[in-house]
Amino acid sequence: MQAGLSVFSPRRQYTATNSLANGNGGAFTIVPGKVESGSEYFPIPYFAKTWARANDAALGVAVYGRGGMNTDYTSGAALFDPDGPGPAPVMRSPGSLGAGDAGVDLNQLFAEIAWADRLNDTLTWGVSGIFTAQSFEATGTLSLAPYTQTFARSGGRSMPANMSNNGHDLSTGYGAKAGLHWQPSARLRASLSYQSRITMSEFDDYSDLFAAGGNFDIPQNIRFGVSWDYSDRVTLHYDTDHTNYRDIDSVGNPIANIFGCPTAGMGGTDLSYCLGGDRGAGFGWNDMTVHKFGLSWQPASLPAWTLRAGVSHGQQPIEQTEVLFNILAPGVIERHFTVGATRRLADGKAWSVMLMVAPEGKVSGRNTFDPTQRLELKMHQFELEFGFSW
Repeated sequence: MQAGLSVFSPRRQYTATNSLANGNGGAFTIVPGKVESGSEYFPIPYFAKTWARANDAALGVAVYGRGGMNTDYTSGAALFDPDGPGPAPVMRSPGSLGAGDAGVDLNQLFAEIAWADRLNDTLTWGVSGIFTAQSFEATGTLSLAPYTQTFARSGGRSMPANMSNNGHDLSTGYGAKAGLHWQPSARLRASLSYQSRITMSEFDDYSDLFAAGGNFDIPQNIRFGVSWDYSDRVTLHYDTDHTNYRDIDSVGNPIANIFGCPTAGMGGTDLSYCLGGDRGAGFGWNDMTVHKFGLSWQPASLPAWTLRAGVSHGQQPIEQTEVLFNILAPGVIERHFTVGATRRLADGKAWSVMLMVAPEGKVSGRNTFDPTQRLELKMHQFELEFGFSW
């Protein structure tokens, strides 16, 4: 059995430059300056247990959380002219997107039931069913109401009710995972695993915000890893994983899709390009591949200890054209550095600790609704994790 808790701390901010438009001529301008997100500490738990079965088979369960990319901007403001070139003056509205305190809160809980068995002396396999629950809340996004299917379909007479400030909505779903583990020699091990797309029920309370009526599936992922015992005390590790964010419309669709909506004023005629539609604008994330290198060391002078260090690198998934929406989800980190240790006790139990530091990542680009302004997103991270096995 294993149980643990990580305390994850992302530090996020955006900076808006001066604008030549300042909300005039149909521009939507973020008030210049630096705005930092609150909500900087997130507890993320996990638990797992395995049972040995007959003929080298094993049954396992695992329950673990994901989260911590939430944003909470309680300052900032936006400038826009409600009637375009008409007589009304430019308005200054509070909130990063001009609709009050802005941010998103996504939490995910995964439960896996797994079965593994040995094919021969060198090859084992495993499969698991994955059951997932996730909750989501968005605030301060109602300024995007004119770009929704609800608004466009009504000819501008109906405001969307399922877009912003509706509290936490719950979504559930399922998927599967399969893997192989190969040990061709006493010192070399390799593994390959695949996780399917996890099909989730829609976030009904945010069906006017996310593409496909509130769909927020979890993307498929493939991983490969290899470990080599350099000596009896030193092991070298390499992992790589690839996640298909582009396949999830609410995450992968580019913000430019919004200009295909009939109410965007760009000549669009297809309602599916409006927010909430099948082609509605998303965060524009690219697929992401991450490479990870690690070292495990059991010092001769400390036989009960295993010491570890690692580094990972992957190109962040946000294009320069996608910075406006990603104020809410600035996933710009590209490198992680980790150190950790396990202390084995005489009764077979063990304590583990890990520290992760992710140096600042950033991306900058033009404001989609004010090309005379640039926005820069920045983030750095820390994480401290404790685990216990028995």
